Amino acid sequence: MSSPSTAGSDLEFVVRTIARTAVDNERQFSDLDAVAGDGDFGYSLARGFEIVLADWDTFDRSSPAEFLKRVAMVISKRVGGTSGPLWGTAFLRAAMAVKDRPDLAGLNGEDAVAMLRAATEGIKVRGRSDVGDKTLLDALVPMTDAVEKELGGADGGATGAGAARVAATTARAAADATTPMQAMRGRQSYTGERSIGSPDPGAVAVAVMAERIADTWDARD
Repeated sequence: MSSPSTAGSDLEFVVRTIARTAVDNERQFSDLDAVAGDGDFGYSLARGFEIVLADWDTFDRSSPAEFLKRVAMVISKRVGGTSGPLWGTAFLRAAMAVKDRPDLAGLNGEDAVAMLRAATEGIKVRGRSDVGDKTLLDALVPMTDAVEKELGGADGGATGAGAARVAATTARAAADATTPMQAMRGRQSYTGERSIGSPDPGAVAVAVMAERIADTWDARD
């Protein structure tokens, strides 16, 4: 097992920020879920990502794939309800997308988009859901599209900070747009029309995580 890097990579920064955001927003995410669900989304997510943070220095950093697979294993085992399989699958699929990359610090914009695309497709298959079903996909898919467009712009001048800000803005707008939708998958779908009128907790979580990444990008190690 390789030792933790001194400066850290962008991938490590993103994963650690996601974990911290999940823990810090446990109450908010649970309150959103309680409107038309079990109210345990924030609790489940926080418990899993607490372990990610606690075990942070023990993760294998020999390659991006090994690092992400370790995170996926923790999430799959520690996050309860339907969130564990979905978020665990997302990290595992992201790992597979960069399985040929040898160095955490060597990932580029194309790799970032590939990881997001792979995570999205994994969630679709595992959750048997798609855009329009009022799930985290309703924020994740448009966010990924926006990031890909930003990084692939004709001027070639896109930066990590710029892509992070585009991701945050797009994810927030997409999460807000789930408010008038009726949930078609997950526990909230059991409540039928009662799910109308509040944003999807998973989509909001994606937005909040993207916003924190963008807000702290320039201060990352």
